[in-house]
Amino acid sequence: MSEPRWLTEPEDRAWRGYRRMRALLDLQFTRDLARDSGLSEADYDVLSTLSETEGHRQQLNDLAAQILWSKSRLSHHITRMENRGLVAREDAPADRRGCFVVLTDTGLRAIVEAAPPHVESVRRHFIDLLTDDQIDTLAAITQTVVTHLADPDRR
Repeated sequence: MSEPRWLTEPEDRAWRGYRRMRALLDLQFTRDLARDSGLSEADYDVLSTLSETEGHRQQLNDLAAQILWSKSRLSHHITRMENRGLVAREDAPADRRGCFVVLTDTGLRAIVEAAPPHVESVRRHFIDLLTDDQIDTLAAITQTVVTHLADPDRR
């Protein structure tokens, strides 16, 4: 067995810093969303994704794939959101096993009201702390990693 390629000190600092930043940002955004809109991060992901689709509807399987959730996890969360009147399920006539998740008027109002303070939170705690060059660098870094992870041949 070959010796592991341990991280160098700068690589370790970058990796640990990224992990700490991600955890702190997730916590801050979750806190701010709950305070400002009463939505969870999961609610926001579903509502914002549906709000950007044609007809504010998407098949459950496609929605799960887009937000990187399992179908089971999304189905359970959709049930909770249905109980609050944020989304509804509709049968998919072409697919007996599938259904559409549809944004209700209540759900649309919720995301329209939640988006401005959420974007302000993202700006205040992240974007506005960076220079334009740092934003460009971050965009390039994230694109490189996302492209790698999205490639089915990498496995």
